[in-house]
Amino acid sequence: MGRIVEKVGASWVFLLLVVVIYVILAIIDFKLIGNALYVFGRLILRILPVLIIVFGIMFLTNLFFEAKSIVRTLGKRSGLRGWVLAIAGGIISSGPIYMWYPLLSDLKERGMKDSLIAAFLYNRAIKIPLIPMMVFYFGLPFTIALSIYMVIFSILNGLVVERLTRGRGR
Repeated sequence: MGRIVEKVGASWVFLLLVVVIYVILAIIDFKLIGNALYVFGRLILRILPVLIIVFGIMFLTNLFFEAKSIVRTLGKRSGLRGWVLAIAGGIISSGPIYMWYPLLSDLKERGMKDSLIAAFLYNRAIKIPLIPMMVFYFGLPFTIALSIYMVIFSILNGLVVERLTRGRGR
């Protein structure tokens, strides 16, 4: 089995195993598989627009930005500008979090710091469209304080992640 994984790749072996499991389950209970595939199709249709946007951003990033400019903006010497971009990007990003992983992985390969990735992911919890509802339920002072604390703790979280991952993956 180890040689097969080495030759073909773990992701293809996993896909093949999933297909085999689906075929076996289809033989046992075809209605269950029909329902599962229907739910899967609906999920794909729901995430497809966000997936297109994320891959579009990746395409444009590869097209218009050189690795040097990304490293300068989000790399080791990015400074305050990198933090502001990561925090703002996390706040304005939308869609499911897992849809952003390919873009962040691509940016990491081009030199984005782990701390900025962590800050981006942390700040996704601040959602601009939900702020009015939060103000309605909890009040303006609470909303402002929580948002400020989340930004501050995203920076602290990013620094901890950077320290924990220093020297790995690069």
